[in-house]
Amino acid sequence: MDRIESKEQLIEFIRSGEKKPNQFKIGTEHEKFAFDILNKKPVPYEGKNGIKELLTNLGEFGWEPVKEADNVIALSRPDSLGGGSITLEPAGQFELSGTMLDSIHETLTEIQEHKDQLYQVAKKMDLSFLAIGFTPDWSREDMHLMPKKRYEIMRRYMPKKGDHGLDMMLRSCTTQVNLDYSSESDMIKKIRLSFLLQPIATALFSNSPISDNKINGFKSVRSYFWTDTDPDRTGILPFIFKEDMSYESYVNYALNVPMYFIYRDGKYIDLSGSSFVDFMNGKLESQENLVATIEDWELHLTTIFPEVRLKTFLEMRGADAGNIDHVCALSAFWVGLLYDDTSLENALNLVNDVSFESLLELRNSTPKEGLDCRVGSHNVFEIAKEAVRISSEGLKRRERIDSNGNDEQIYLTPLFETIKNKESPADKLLRKYNNEWNKDIMKIYENCLF
Repeated sequence: MDRIESKEQLIEFIRSGEKKPNQFKIGTEHEKFAFDILNKKPVPYEGKNGIKELLTNLGEFGWEPVKEADNVIALSRPDSLGGGSITLEPAGQFELSGTMLDSIHETLTEIQEHKDQLYQVAKKMDLSFLAIGFTPDWSREDMHLMPKKRYEIMRRYMPKKGDHGLDMMLRSCTTQVNLDYSSESDMIKKIRLSFLLQPIATALFSNSPISDNKINGFKSVRSYFWTDTDPDRTGILPFIFKEDMSYESYVNYALNVPMYFIYRDGKYIDLSGSSFVDFMNGKLESQENLVATIEDWELHLTTIFPEVRLKTFLEMRGADAGNIDHVCALSAFWVGLLYDDTSLENALNLVNDVSFESLLELRNSTPKEGLDCRVGSHNVFEIAKEAVRISSEGLKRRERIDSNGNDEQIYLTPLFETIKNKESPADKLLRKYNNEWNKDIMKIYENCLF
């Protein structure tokens, strides 16, 4: 493990993510809730038809177990079989972290294969999967904790910082896309646009209007709960918009985010609340003979949760979970905006008059108001409509064609429908709930499947 001798190493770690534009990839991550078909309840880790058995049974498709203290807590797969990993969120939310791919066509193939494998195993266990941003009728107390020390440390720390950290951990699901940058200046353009349009993505992909067995008054209650989780490591980052923004700016920010833990010899060591700077300089009382390494820095970066996260790639974090079409649409939306230079410039021009104060208000209002949100002269629906158009043009210029002659614009179809009907997934769910579902929340378990 490489010892950290200077801050420059931390900056170089992020710079090491730079890629030539022709090497840009697309990484898609999506979570879903496993549930028991018979009682519509969450699935425990242990026992017959539990999460542990589900993970073990996926081994028939070449997935290899990753263990912590003899418990299978994740799966990995060799590149020869498609790569990627399956991990567990704190209450057993099932996440596929896909491999880095060249096109959304490949993303679709990857997700379809994942779904096929998952259901082949799950059907024999009377399990299914809910693709939605938040548990519709399960309480915190209903949720089963996974045997991961990382989450145990976070569960102890989070209630000290906000009221909804445990709800975020235990009862939410998200979809994310990870994208590359070619240089520091390219990263700056992309991260600024991504922050500016993240509330728009939240509105377009909102999919959690029901929780605690009732209509909750939000379009994305998941996004709302993130506003009361931990202000030290979440939200919109003001320095992103300063003229001197750089890799070092993000490193300075990350250094000031309190630590959660480090990992040594197969075990997590609780350093929650500690300063990474003090850790680097050997000043922690609890440190004993531990020396800070680049691997510690890499792990620390995964414990920071702003609306857009910078590691060796950019991670879009504003969207609720949803079905396959929803997942592909999210990846397509951001690829069309960030992987075409003309679209990137056009999108920046679209939102260049959004002040930081307006952006904060947009971020705080869209979870409740969705596409109906207005902040001053800024109309979320109109911005969304134009952003989808700009993304579509970018995808067309990318000219990634599938075997049927389609380019990647086809994956924006759900967003074209959202714009045409002015109806996000949350709006659609509420309409169905009030009409054909006859206000029966349990219909979600038939109609919102992965």
